[in-house]
Amino acid sequence: MKHHLGAGLAILALAAALTGCGSSTGTTPAASSPATGGATSSAGTSSGTSSASPSGTSAPSSQASSAVDLKAASSAAGSIVVDAKGMSLYFFTKDTKDSGTSACTGSCLVQWPPLTTTSGSPTAEGVTGKLGTITTPDGKKQVTLNGMPLYYFAKDTKPGDTLGQGVGGVWYLSDLSGAMIKSAGQGY
Repeated sequence: MKHHLGAGLAILALAAALTGCGSSTGTTPAASSPATGGATSSAGTSSGTSSASPSGTSAPSSQASSAVDLKAASSAAGSIVVDAKGMSLYFFTKDTKDSGTSACTGSCLVQWPPLTTTSGSPTAEGVTGKLGTITTPDGKKQVTLNGMPLYYFAKDTKPGDTLGQGVGGVWYLSDLSGAMIKSAGQGY
């Protein structure tokens, strides 16, 4: 009886531990707080990034950063905008500049998770475009560059990956001024 009770408790403990691991809401440890108004704001000083990444995908997982949300990096496409961990960020040509919303919704967000922030105003090093945020449907703050929302590509699994470049003719990396890079390194 003791042996069965001990095994049962061990199974319950394991189940509880696994439940805690598997109950992700799709955000990284730096959970974003709700934004107000959905309007973009100018750059300020604050910190923290996270990326919404549905469970079970290989989407990048950003951690909170105490320094910046965005920074510059070198790639085959030239100097590009990346998150604090060096993960490439993309624009979606179907988004409308300064609209305060994202055209990527529902299943689109599985492959193209938004770059979100917990800060009031995102910050950057080496990026000269205007930073801001919009409110996502689930109340998080998605970072914008020159009024356009920024996204990760789920198949970019490590810093330096740019597999999303040119996908579908609608997803493009950003240069440091916040312009889409359409000429180099097409994805698949």
